[in-house]
Amino acid sequence: MINLLPSQQKEELLEEKRLKLALILGIVILSFFVCLFLFLFAIKISISSKLQIQKITIDQKEKDLKTLQNQKLEEEIKNYNNVLSQLESFYKEKIDLTDILEKISAVLPEETYLKSLSFNSLNSQISLAGFFPNREKLLEFQENLNKTGYFEDINIPASSWVEPANTSIIFKLNDNKE
Repeated sequence: MINLLPSQQKEELLEEKRLKLALILGIVILSFFVCLFLFLFAIKISISSKLQIQKITIDQKEKDLKTLQNQKLEEEIKNYNNVLSQLESFYKEKIDLTDILEKISAVLPEETYLKSLSFNSLNSQISLAGFFPNREKLLEFQENLNKTGYFEDINIPASSWVEPANTSIIFKLNDNKE
């Protein structure tokens, strides 16, 4: 085919062709970038939703773990409280023998001494045997024991009043200790 058009028109047609080609290429490139943007935006939304799900899952597992740890800690605390309660009741029921010996020695008259002491923890009974030079010292010791209020049921056998040298005394601790 022979082109008989003048050169100016040929150039106009060529320019128009180039413009259409540039316009088509621009639209294709613009469509490509719009599709690329939409594709990347969809990926971003998908990843962020998966990330949000993972965060929620991790938070839930942390709460479960903390709850489990709190339960274990509460159990440990209950066990320690039970042990402490048992220790406290043990020490409340425990009778301090040093305190008893101090009280007895504080009321023991001069020139007297104890030969033996036995303590029965089941009924809180104390048995003493000692030397008293005379009946007055024995009576003084009995009165001193009564005055403390810490001892009760003081029993001195009748034979001890006859022979004060080998005296046995039996008494109990008072239930309402000082």
